[in-house]
Amino acid sequence: MDNMPVIVIRFALYADLMALAGMVAFSFYALSADERASDILPLRRLSIILAAVGLMLSGVGMLALVAAMTGSSVWAVDPQVMRDVVGESAIGTAWLVRMVAMAFAVVAALAISRSEAAHIILLISTSVAIATLVWTGHAGATEGWTGTAHRLSDIVHMLAAAVWIGGIAAFAWILFRPLTALRSEHLPVVHRALDRFSWVGTLAVAAIIATGIINCLAVVGFPHFSRLPLTDYGKLLIVKLLLFGAMLALAALNRWRLTPALGTAIRDDNPAKAVAALRRSLLAEGSAALAILPLVAWLGTLEPLGTTT
Repeated sequence: MDNMPVIVIRFALYADLMALAGMVAFSFYALSADERASDILPLRRLSIILAAVGLMLSGVGMLALVAAMTGSSVWAVDPQVMRDVVGESAIGTAWLVRMVAMAFAVVAALAISRSEAAHIILLISTSVAIATLVWTGHAGATEGWTGTAHRLSDIVHMLAAAVWIGGIAAFAWILFRPLTALRSEHLPVVHRALDRFSWVGTLAVAAIIATGIINCLAVVGFPHFSRLPLTDYGKLLIVKLLLFGAMLALAALNRWRLTPALGTAIRDDNPAKAVAALRRSLLAEGSAALAILPLVAWLGTLEPLGTTT
């Protein structure tokens, strides 16, 4: 079946939901309630757009998936087949939950500037939506208690990735504005947020590594690890791991060098170079993350040991 539309939509959905959930999470652990209500991290317009796009992508994604399963075009999907998939499969149930969650997310995003509860609802609903994506990949096809463990591990894996990716997106949203628009009170908040993110990010990375190992064991099985480099799945996985390693190196640079440098620059009242260095690092780290997500979307459509070269 033609998986390209499924891969493209899945990539876009991963990027959309992880950025949204991660940025909202960032506003809780990195900012105070007053700072969330300020213009340091203006989320209302962006969250409305991301929530609406996520809802749309979820709907189109199911059409693309059913079209790929039946070998038809998106425009010619049999309504009865669509009803059968939605009503009689785990993927369909997960999709329904995701659509409801994204509807809540849109409503919460509309109210985010007026209600602290809307922040919480937006975080919960987008996290639920991310969790449902697990059923579209290999974890959704694993059966028994192994399948349950695999799905739980994959959910933690994806939510931890959302925390990391959303943190990068939040800092980019704050820092990639003219330096003149970064008021003097913003930069100390950014410095404190970087310090908090370094600790939260460390926990997220630990969760990503641990659950990544579990997921790989569940999908491939330990006896077959040596065959992975010979398969398309294994080659893509190696590229993903190299990009992940690059993200780790950049995260370490941010934590141990660039964050202290920003603190010094703020005290010296000369933050321009430190902010520019952070921008470059965030651009590189964000680019690596955006390169990983299509690989994840692609990997979910491949048989791990199916094609060897």
